[in-house]
Amino acid sequence: MKKMFFALILTSLLLTACGAAMPSEVSAMDFWARSGMKDGNSAAYMILQNGTDADDELIGASSDVAQAVELHLSQMKADGTMEMIQQQLISVPAGKAVELKPGSYHVMLIGLTRDLKTGDEISLTLKFKNRADITLTIPVMDAEGMGGSGMDGHMP
Repeated sequence: MKKMFFALILTSLLLTACGAAMPSEVSAMDFWARSGMKDGNSAAYMILQNGTDADDELIGASSDVAQAVELHLSQMKADGTMEMIQQQLISVPAGKAVELKPGSYHVMLIGLTRDLKTGDEISLTLKFKNRADITLTIPVMDAEGMGGSGMDGHMP
């Protein structure tokens, strides 16, 4: 009887530990912002992970370092030039990750209110359709130094 009780408790603890290790919310990781000059533009990049069983949508963002903050998609046109298209939302499917990266989806910081220099940090609040806002403290990095992290040489 003691062995059975011990096995039951051990199984319960293992299930609890496994559940705690799996994300159960929408979270952001590997975030950074591109350096930029006052009155110019910049962009923020990250991975959004939806650890829930329900789809969600990033529907906006805000920051005190820009006059406007928009969701954008950069894509290559048929003629070989990049175009940026403002997005009303970015889908974050249940149990999946979405990467916001140069040359793809990103958070556009328009009309910077100050210089963003490598080593600075900025505050960025992400707004979701079905979840509470997430406020991040994001490091500013020089895009030239990003090397192997998905940079393709195109802005943003």
